[in-house]
Amino acid sequence: MAAPDWLTARPIAHRGLHDRAAGIPENTIAAAEAAIAGGYAIECDVQPSLDGEAMVFHDEGLGRLTTSSEPTASRNAADLSKLAVAGTQQRIPTLPEFLGMIAGRTPLIIEVKTQFNEDPRLSHRVAEVIAGYTGPVALKSFDPRIVAALGELAKGVPRGIVAEKSQEDPSYARLTRTQRFGLANMLHLHQSRPDFVSWRVDDLPGGVPYLCRQLGRMPVMTWTVRTDDQRKTAAAHADQMVFEGFRP
Repeated sequence: MAAPDWLTARPIAHRGLHDRAAGIPENTIAAAEAAIAGGYAIECDVQPSLDGEAMVFHDEGLGRLTTSSEPTASRNAADLSKLAVAGTQQRIPTLPEFLGMIAGRTPLIIEVKTQFNEDPRLSHRVAEVIAGYTGPVALKSFDPRIVAALGELAKGVPRGIVAEKSQEDPSYARLTRTQRFGLANMLHLHQSRPDFVSWRVDDLPGGVPYLCRQLGRMPVMTWTVRTDDQRKTAAAHADQMVFEGFRP
């Protein structure tokens, strides 16, 4: 499918319009409400709970943002939903709760987190949840297998691949050198068939996103834009930015 115009029409607030100093943590209801009030689209992350719910949370572990230290996937959704985020009154929302609050008021781009372990359960749950959602929503992942699977699980929903030119982050540790090379050079396109590309801003300009944009007609959104220089790069080489730390 062709990516819809709404996908890149507005700047996209990274994990919502969060401001920890102001008591608005990332990936919370408050951050989403702030983004909507500012007229921005929203990007969020989902991780699985122990009982299979999609939780709006970025990290595999709870330690950075809560007083718990266990893996996120070691706790049931009901327990996770009780945890205070960054010492505020905000709690970890479930994806159904998050969608219910947004209620189609702004576009939502959901990143399905991955451990590159071929576990399909989170993808199935996300597809199940958004099946009844009528607002503008798109899905993306760093894992091309997830992007490919979502083509069948969530037909008609725009899908994107999140990528960068090198894979030095610890999250890639499970992958072989060959697999990392394939990610950096998008050698999975014949299988993943994304509708858009989400490319790291500090890796722009680059041959891969240029070809995807110009020849593949795939819009490029770029992450995560935090500085004036990055904003100029995004304007020159991408169709929209995922931003944080300022208001466009």
